[in-house]
Amino acid sequence: MASLSGAASSRLLPSASRARIAFHSATSSSSLSPLSLSSSSSSYSFSPLKCLRSSPLVPRVFFNKTVSAMSTVTAASDPAQLKSAREDIKELLKSTFCHPILVRLGWHDAGTYNKNIEEWPKRGGANGSLRFEIELKHAANAGLVNALKLLQPIKDKYSGVTYADLFQLASATAIEEAGGPKLPMKYGRVDVSAPEDCPEEGRLPSAGPPSPADHLREVFYRMGLNDKEIVALSGAHTLGRSRPDRSGWGKPETKYTKNGPGAPGGQSWTVEWLKFDNSYFKDIKAKKDEDLLVLPTDAVLFDDPSFRVYAEKYAEDKEAFFKDYAEAHAKLSNLGAKFDPPEGIVLDGVAGEKFVAAKYSTGKRELSDAMKQKIRAEYEAVGGSPDKPLQSNYFLNIMIVIAVLAILTSLLGN
Repeated sequence: MASLSGAASSRLLPSASRARIAFHSATSSSSLSPLSLSSSSSSYSFSPLKCLRSSPLVPRVFFNKTVSAMSTVTAASDPAQLKSAREDIKELLKSTFCHPILVRLGWHDAGTYNKNIEEWPKRGGANGSLRFEIELKHAANAGLVNALKLLQPIKDKYSGVTYADLFQLASATAIEEAGGPKLPMKYGRVDVSAPEDCPEEGRLPSAGPPSPADHLREVFYRMGLNDKEIVALSGAHTLGRSRPDRSGWGKPETKYTKNGPGAPGGQSWTVEWLKFDNSYFKDIKAKKDEDLLVLPTDAVLFDDPSFRVYAEKYAEDKEAFFKDYAEAHAKLSNLGAKFDPPEGIVLDGVAGEKFVAAKYSTGKRELSDAMKQKIRAEYEAVGGSPDKPLQSNYFLNIMIVIAVLAILTSLLGN
């Protein structure tokens, strides 16, 4: 996608670290795809992390361990500001072609989740911790400082939007604007308050591990994701490109990337690397184009028997891929998050599964989004969900039947 130099931050890392593309980083704007490590986005070029210390666009919260007003954000987001921020993100995408790096940013903030740790924020996940320098400097996050620089003006404009929400909003909007499915997202994520809340390095995937299938399962199972979700999320590699000088992977240039958009160069996974579709699976299966990138963690999707079931399906059926991807992306974006309100904030209708009750109206007037959310929250609070009816209280049912029979007996006797 556009080219915001990920080389800046990757030059600060040893070559061995730069070779560790974060496979699940679903997008780097022009330099790495969603699932890769370094990124670029737009035609801008940025110097190393140190250049941002003096930038008016990026607050020192990214580089200081001091807790400032901006780093202590704990309140949830405002729905109206979320909607406005989404429109600004759409405009940003049109001008910078930064779809891949924004997807990658959301993935990397959420992908540190460990389902075996209950305490927030130690469990990691979508909590905005990636805004701090200590986490930005993790090898797998090389180049993501450029995504923060792109989004910081929007964050400054909408103080009522948390970083955790902004990262996931940008990621979801990028997928949808690139032609992908509508994602069942919800918002209201609470931010962590200090660099000390960042997860330790090493929770994100690599692109070329010795045993790709085992590695993917180890990382994604730790997040609570399954084989189908691993393959579906891998499909986000349909966006973006990789540059060898930033990630250690890919060709310096191909016939698909030599003219941009954004800074030319790098190697893409797909021919139309700014379009979200199922061509990633088709191209890996075909194995015919040497100008398209196939990492070990890509190839294993058709080599591993369990992964292959889904990869074959997605190569043939785009709608099936879109459906499964939308569910997996939304699930990933919620991992480890603390929501306020607990049920989250929905911007368009209802997040997740369709809520039948939300379709009802009062007279000729449709229920407001706020009322739909309230109904859904109350419904789920007593054990209901769109997939199953409320559990029956058998004791209460028996008592009601007995009472009815008693009344009928009394009436007949009279």
